[in-house]
Amino acid sequence: TGMAVQVMVLPSPKCLFDDPVQIRVVGLQPQQAVTLRASLVDESGELFQAHAHYRAGSSGELDLSCSPALGGSYLGVEPMGLLWSLQSKTPYKRLAKRNVLTPFCVDLEVYEGHGDMSRLLGKCTNERWFLGEGVKRISVREGRLKATLFLPPGPGPFPGLIDLYGSGGGLVEYRASLLASRGFVTLAVAYMAFEDIPTTPEVLELGYFEEAVNFLRKQQQVKDTGIGVLGLSKGADLALSMATFLPGIKAAVSISGSCFNSFIPLKGNGFTIPPHPYNLERMKISDDSDLVDFSDVLDDHRDPATWDCRIPVERSLAKFLFLSGLDDTNWKSDLYCQDAVQRLKDFGREVEFYSYSGAGHLLEPPYLPLCWASIHRVLGMFVCWGGQWREHAKAQEDAWRRIQAFFWQHL
Repeated sequence: TGMAVQVMVLPSPKCLFDDPVQIRVVGLQPQQAVTLRASLVDESGELFQAHAHYRAGSSGELDLSCSPALGGSYLGVEPMGLLWSLQSKTPYKRLAKRNVLTPFCVDLEVYEGHGDMSRLLGKCTNERWFLGEGVKRISVREGRLKATLFLPPGPGPFPGLIDLYGSGGGLVEYRASLLASRGFVTLAVAYMAFEDIPTTPEVLELGYFEEAVNFLRKQQQVKDTGIGVLGLSKGADLALSMATFLPGIKAAVSISGSCFNSFIPLKGNGFTIPPHPYNLERMKISDDSDLVDFSDVLDDHRDPATWDCRIPVERSLAKFLFLSGLDDTNWKSDLYCQDAVQRLKDFGREVEFYSYSGAGHLLEPPYLPLCWASIHRVLGMFVCWGGQWREHAKAQEDAWRRIQAFFWQHL
């Protein structure tokens, strides 16, 4: 019997959730067949797992950054495959972090052979945090504003960001907390289905989002050169509206969004942008699974009858970054993105955009596993989001790099 089998997570078993790590196993027999398993229990007690078959090298070592998986949840050399392929036993569960003050703990285990996983050889735990060392979380209830502010450590000044999630509502903090851990003062803002904000408001007021901008701008640690805003889905068209109608927005990122106002009228100062016309009878519900496909509910965005719903982004002085997945089965986000980009280019504006083949609607921070379908909290239905595991994981890593680089460049 040689040395005990050890599983190691390098450079440290504690890291931020968006940090890649190196997973290594030492003390195996040369060429030994083993199965690695990752397990994570979310805050509601749901178990997410992934596993992959490996063979040790001639020195009895295994390094996931160069050893290929021979089967299991994924194939080939995938250093972070055990994380991005995590899947729940219950179908259609989305892995999301509610309390960013605690980590997700991922148990990594090595079992003998490629079969029944009866003999455990070694294990360790990777603590993946959403809040970096010294980052402050401050709950904000000021005026109408319902938000959470995240402050990086130190005096700054730091670039300031407003973070908006989609029509599922609530106050979603995990992306904002990670961005603050990367050096941005970030304000996560709730605008529907939270506390006394209705599940589906009859109207959204631009003034509410202006309060968020003003609140952020008066924070001492925020650079006074302008604010950035990023949004996913419904949050993306709100981000574009803010960049168009509110002063002081310097840069905006639209993730899986559109350049027209969706679902709820947006009331500005002396004007209202109506929601883009849609017809829920065009929803497709699959017979076998009760999953809803929404992608055809909207009227054609090229029809001039819908153009009063457009957000006139070409009037904005902000810089724009558009991101979309080509396998988005919830929203024709690539088509809508192309439309926005073309309009900006026609007006001589610079714009960055990236579309990812095999990526779905929910482009999240990296290593959050693909959620192909899940319950939509506001609609109360199971909705298809799309995406293919490996491609979606790669897209999330790339998009996350681009979002940060874009904000550093323009703020």
